[in-house]
Amino acid sequence: MDIEDIHKNIKVLINGVPYNVDEAEFMKPGKGRAIYRLRLRNLIDGSIVDRTYHSGEKIEEAHTTSVEEQYLYREGEHYVFMNTETFEQHLIDEAQLGNKQGFLKEGMIVTTLMMGDKPIDVTLPIFVELKVIESEVTSKTGRITPETKSAVLETGYTIEVPAFVKAGDIIKVDTRTGTYVERVSTKK
Repeated sequence: MDIEDIHKNIKVLINGVPYNVDEAEFMKPGKGRAIYRLRLRNLIDGSIVDRTYHSGEKIEEAHTTSVEEQYLYREGEHYVFMNTETFEQHLIDEAQLGNKQGFLKEGMIVTTLMMGDKPIDVTLPIFVELKVIESEVTSKTGRITPETKSAVLETGYTIEVPAFVKAGDIIKVDTRTGTYVERVSTKK
């Protein structure tokens, strides 16, 4: 594929390794060929690299497929997912998942990006509901700005929540940003 066709979230192969294009910047200097600066995220180990290309250069597109899978359980440093159609299981390394592991709940349905028979990326639902296991105690003083505190979720992820959220509450979290959205239910 021509470098001119590259844009954000395209999957490419560089030396046989799949990368996601996280950022693509186009620059046209006064003289010479246009320059394309790409920020690429390695889909195997999560590392970030910056590459520069000139107009007219070619880059290999990674041929991928998406499958629906269910998160089953954690096994050491790996997470086990099962294809919902074939029941085939895949292990995905925690380094490959990055901060997504903080939102994984057993039984959750996700979309797994496959390159051949190897899982290379996982897309979570945009919102997940998770239980608050513990939260800081806050003082009930009147404030002009809303007060927040840290809370630990059932997955071990720590998040900032409003002062009224207590341990045992179920909250909705945006998996794209890792932020609190709303309280779904309160502790009985």
